[in-house]
Amino acid sequence: MTDTYIALDLETTGLNPSRDRILEIGAVRVVDGQIEETYETLVNPGRKLDKRIEELTGITDEMAAGGMDTRTAVTGLVEFCGELPLLGHNILFDYSFLKQNTMNLSLPFEKEGIDTLKIARVLFPKMEHRSLQSLCCYYQIRQEKAHRAVSDALSAMELYRRMREQFAEAPEELFASKPLIYKAKKQSPITPAQKGYLNDLLKYHKITLEMSVDSLTKNEASRMIDRIISEHGRIQR
Repeated sequence: MTDTYIALDLETTGLNPSRDRILEIGAVRVVDGQIEETYETLVNPGRKLDKRIEELTGITDEMAAGGMDTRTAVTGLVEFCGELPLLGHNILFDYSFLKQNTMNLSLPFEKEGIDTLKIARVLFPKMEHRSLQSLCCYYQIRQEKAHRAVSDALSAMELYRRMREQFAEAPEELFASKPLIYKAKKQSPITPAQKGYLNDLLKYHKITLEMSVDSLTKNEASRMIDRIISEHGRIQR
């Protein structure tokens, strides 16, 4: 069984790693079952947050705007993780966002993972709800700040420990790390030509975006330019 790993949780602006952004990173390095170090940061997504995300996480636009840029935050996390496997509740979700972002940054990030959700599905087949919050309630694991990254990472770590203790006779393979597979396609950043033309369109049509132009990918910028032209027309010289 694995006693050395990175307990990980991300908060994001949505569910789609190719379209949405990382909002917060929480990672805990666990060595021989003991917490060694944590990595925690808000990440500026370059866009206004949906109200539902603010209500779920408690993270405001002002808080997010003060976070690290994505490149710095993700690069720091990759260095923090080293060669260790990842652990989390539905860890493939978090890995998919990291894989998309490391792909964009040309950073290698191939990982094995331990998924406490998959383990719980095997151990509790009749349990109605197996969310992290439900399982923490079942085990009476205190959550300081549910839906905040480090708190959820710590909760997943403790959940893993409790399940291993309760089901000590279960096959060791159930609690072992396994390769994480997510295929991401590299996204190029907005080009200087796109940025200039998009800014001209926004100024010409007096449009205010709820996101930073610099945060757009090349494909996102292209779709936005096409949508503005379709709805408002081209710039008339």
